Amino acid sequence: MSQTVLLPAPARREPGRRRPTRAGRTYFLRTFGCQMNEHDSERVAGLFEADGMVKARTIDEADVVFVNTCTIRENADNRLYGNLGMLKRFKEAREGRMLVVGGCAAQKDRELVRKRAPWVDVVLGTHNLDRVVHLMDQAEEWGPVTEVIDSLSAMPSDLPSRRESAHAAWVTVQIGCNNTCTFCIVPAVRGPEVSRRPGDIIREVEQLAAEGVIEVTLLGQNVDTYGRDLAIGGRRRPIFGELLRRVGRVEGIRRVRFTSPHPNDFRPEVAEAMAETEAVCEQLHFPLQSGSNRILAAMHRGYTSDKFLRRLAMAREAMPDLTVSTDVIVGFPGETEEDFQKTLEVMEKARFDQAYMFLFSPRPGTRAAAMTDRFVPEEAAKERFGRLVELQRRIGAEQNRRHLGQRMEVLVEGPSKKNPLVAAARTRGNKMVHVEGEFDPGILMDVVISRSFAHYLVGDPA
Repeated sequence: MSQTVLLPAPARREPGRRRPTRAGRTYFLRTFGCQMNEHDSERVAGLFEADGMVKARTIDEADVVFVNTCTIRENADNRLYGNLGMLKRFKEAREGRMLVVGGCAAQKDRELVRKRAPWVDVVLGTHNLDRVVHLMDQAEEWGPVTEVIDSLSAMPSDLPSRRESAHAAWVTVQIGCNNTCTFCIVPAVRGPEVSRRPGDIIREVEQLAAEGVIEVTLLGQNVDTYGRDLAIGGRRRPIFGELLRRVGRVEGIRRVRFTSPHPNDFRPEVAEAMAETEAVCEQLHFPLQSGSNRILAAMHRGYTSDKFLRRLAMAREAMPDLTVSTDVIVGFPGETEEDFQKTLEVMEKARFDQAYMFLFSPRPGTRAAAMTDRFVPEEAAKERFGRLVELQRRIGAEQNRRHLGQRMEVLVEGPSKKNPLVAAARTRGNKMVHVEGEFDPGILMDVVISRSFAHYLVGDPA
């Protein structure tokens, strides 16, 4: 089912006459949100460049600006409309400029985007990015256009992509989510789970390897359920472990990562595939969200804190050198000090290497947003958040200290943002390592860890 608002289709061109491309015109992308959005932006860039456009160095040099939006937290919406306000001046500064808005906020709030920013030329959602150039044609001939498709039956697999990195790439294996987490808007903006065919994924990874890519990250809203909708071999079952093994066997691919799994669906066969497939990195993102069983139930997470810790122990038993990161929400509706203490207790037991911590932000359209009678006072939530950050800072520093003196393989990403004479690199466990010297991005090298901090390590070339 779809909701589409379009002006009349442009008049037909003469037979044999092709639409002109935008050769020589420039584009600029502004991306908010998760890795899925980053990969979507790479696809939009690929479509633009297939149409003859070139990337602008700055937004002021651009003829077309594409804004890929996020709606996970309230401040994402505020940033969007603030940016669109500034981009009105961008459009007015030169005739013929175009402004395109896509992504999750456009999917969820299509009418609101059009109402609050009528100067936007194209509004499109998360499911029809492949039509961005066509919709720009429509807008140029007939004025502003909105097209948002509410569901997707199959994933387009042949879209071009323009990557920022020559050695690393995102590979989408699944979109959408069938879970009902009460704080999450993703099912509303990405739809139900849709998995790509394994053969399409492997062919894409093989092509990436042929182009020189050595690290791929498999993307999905809940990768642990990948393949359940495909009925491979006549059975509706998750086959993510099998996919990891197949991707890991592609010649030239040295590192395989994935995000995000769900603790409730994490199975032994996935842990075994990670441990037995050399290319799969010893890294796991394992979202906790809360350590309180009462709050986990209110979140509809499907597991208890004990079940979470058992699944985490299973993963670490398979991979003793596993690096683990997590997500935690502070101040979920109804959270008491006792609930928060349970979160701190689980954090101590889990010993995460890294944690992405957030204050609860009500998202319109989610069940949690309607729990207004149970909202935690802002002052109390912020005070708890500060304690959680300090706890994780200590645990992260202790976890990193264990690596002092170790020899580790790192993949150079490029110069550090703060010091161009220092290289930023990552271990297989996704820990950031600063290495003094200038090294080309994509280089694999061994370092000996000489210093450690809460959020990064320092290494010397071995």
